[in-house]
Amino acid sequence: MANENMNQAQNSTSELVVRREKLNALYESGNNPFEITKYDRTHESRDAIKLFEEKEATLAEGEVINVRLAGRMVSRRIMGKASFAHMLDDQGKIQLYVARDGVGEEVYAGFKKWDIGDIIGVEGHLFRTRTGEISIHATGITLLAKSLLPLPEKFHGLTDLETRYRQRYVDLIVNPEVKDTFVKRSKILSLIRSYLDGKGYLEVDTPILLPIEIGASARSFKTHHNTLDIPMYLRIETELYLKRLIVGGMHKVYEVGRIFRNEGMDPKHNPEFTTIELYEAFTDYYGMMDLVEEMYKMLAKEVCGDTKITYQGTEIDLGNWERLTMVDAVKKYSGVDYNDWQSDEDARADAKKHHVEVPADATKGTVLVEFFDAFVEDKLVQPTFIYDYPVENSPLAKRKPTNPAFTERFEYFINCTEMGNAFSELNDPIDQRERFESQVAKKKAEDPDSPAEVDYDYVTALEYGMPPTGGLGFGIDRLVMLLTDSASIRDVLLFPTMKPEV
Repeated sequence: MANENMNQAQNSTSELVVRREKLNALYESGNNPFEITKYDRTHESRDAIKLFEEKEATLAEGEVINVRLAGRMVSRRIMGKASFAHMLDDQGKIQLYVARDGVGEEVYAGFKKWDIGDIIGVEGHLFRTRTGEISIHATGITLLAKSLLPLPEKFHGLTDLETRYRQRYVDLIVNPEVKDTFVKRSKILSLIRSYLDGKGYLEVDTPILLPIEIGASARSFKTHHNTLDIPMYLRIETELYLKRLIVGGMHKVYEVGRIFRNEGMDPKHNPEFTTIELYEAFTDYYGMMDLVEEMYKMLAKEVCGDTKITYQGTEIDLGNWERLTMVDAVKKYSGVDYNDWQSDEDARADAKKHHVEVPADATKGTVLVEFFDAFVEDKLVQPTFIYDYPVENSPLAKRKPTNPAFTERFEYFINCTEMGNAFSELNDPIDQRERFESQVAKKKAEDPDSPAEVDYDYVTALEYGMPPTGGLGFGIDRLVMLLTDSASIRDVLLFPTMKPEV
């Protein structure tokens, strides 16, 4: 293996030298391979092939369909006076037939010196070869940009994951299925926007740079504003500004937002990621449940063709959703009933009995969440809403009028993964202030140097009055992973965060 890698490195270095020599030869002959600024095209490859298929049977003798295409040369077979090549463009590949009689002796001689990876333009007419492949019979061919680095060896492609993520531009060239994933990502975003716009939601933008670090558990990235001479923080959510707009009378809003969290990285987490948060006045978390269910069914049908999809070998039915309270879910999967706990001490004793680690001062609500993490989440393969969360871990959700120890909050899970979070939004400014202050005090107790602050301006906004509101936030990246059967978040981010190469 060491000798093989050494040989590959030597071959690569040799090819780099050859390509530079070819570039210098082009310059010396008065041909700058980077000077062309525009190449008019009539078609992309798939459209050209489809056009020929539709017209082929009705073409009169001697009649041809002329086209002009451009793209990257990805293969070539030179056979004396004629050659076959394949060109890759935005839609796929098309074969080229380039002959000395068709393009001229001088052009053909130059074409034979070009390299795999060069960007070219070709004009000619469509025809079908004896093997049945629709191709372009070139009458002209132009070098539009020189490739100075070789593409990966064709039989092995680009398979090293780290290299693929670092050099996504090469990954897209040599692994066509990768491009399909990102085309679907764009389609998913477009469908969600269309769905929400159709329901009367207004897409808005809120600040990314914030003057304070709020007291939430997520850690922020910190920067500095030179003119104002103040620290600033990249946002960890879009929630509080969107709800300010609800106060202001914009009663249906959403934002496709880039979020930044200075935390760990794994197949489900990247320091920057994309969410959609939406808020609607005069509805509650049940309204958000209905919206999620309807939207996911629509997305599955439009993107995958059916509400039943396969993710990493497991069939997921996005047309069938279960709804469980957290109390009922814990009872179902662990046998422990929250309602049997008469005190916090009872809850902590039950946790010890079931080998569930909890803080020494854990409340009943805290213990319930730990039981959920230990016994429930990894059972939620099929789409499931878990609702009615303890108030201890839901600082922005409204308390349940019938049981103030719980909040009107849900999370939904698919394939044992939390996919989104929703509330009947807390609109009591006094309760909100108390929860914020408690949250910040807890954070500073854990880290005395924490810059976390209470967002008192948001509390002021609530003091002007916010109507009853339902809110929902979900990650686009995890949704795209699900609908494209991608194992890692890095597979659905064009440029995931990577440790710098030494």
